[in-house]
Amino acid sequence: MIVMTDLLKIIQQRQSTRVSFDPNHPVAKENLRQILEAARWAPTPHNMQNFEILVVDDKEFLERIGNIKYRVSEAFIRENYQQLSFSEEELLQKKVGILGTVFPSDWRDPARLDKAVRESRPSPLNQRINGSPVLLIVVYDARKRAPASEGDVLGIMSLGCVMENMWLMAQSLGISVQVLSVFSANPVEKEVKRILNVPEYMKTAFVFRLGYPVSAPVKSLRVRRDSEAFTHQGLFGNKGLG
Repeated sequence: MIVMTDLLKIIQQRQSTRVSFDPNHPVAKENLRQILEAARWAPTPHNMQNFEILVVDDKEFLERIGNIKYRVSEAFIRENYQQLSFSEEELLQKKVGILGTVFPSDWRDPARLDKAVRESRPSPLNQRINGSPVLLIVVYDARKRAPASEGDVLGIMSLGCVMENMWLMAQSLGISVQVLSVFSANPVEKEVKRILNVPEYMKTAFVFRLGYPVSAPVKSLRVRRDSEAFTHQGLFGNKGLG
């Protein structure tokens, strides 16, 4: 049985793994079942359970998906810049965002963002799948929404709960994860749905890239705000927990 300190440790250790995975090291079916079982017990509004999960581990499907071309959007390049810190000292001070060195130099210089946008070229998804032996594609029925939830905010929140449950279970099993948001981009989503026979009304929530790294992930600085920084005792503005 996992005690509370073990659970907190798993939560703290959870992170994205961006290095190549070993395509010849499959994720065991039993481990996949446990990850799917974790998804099964995620909270959803009115217990709607408005999601389906495609387990893609067939090499032919992975190759066909990997051949799809995608282009990094202008919105991503420009809005990504706003979240960057340019030194570890700056990141430690902000305690939010990410270190800019993980992105191309053009993305880190406001004077060169226009150039980065102009020179963005289509690339095959293979570069993002990066050797993963299995993808978990989470989709939901866009025709449904949680009751009285404008924009289906509650439904989208529940998909986040599905993501977290799956991610923490994978972490506990020693399986590396990276969430691939590019699959939600319209041209990519359309082609993936065609390949996998997904109905038009289903939308892609997120995709898990699962596997085992071929090399140790590069250690990077991870920051979080202190709990006192976002906790308000009673009235907003009364910071901390007295």
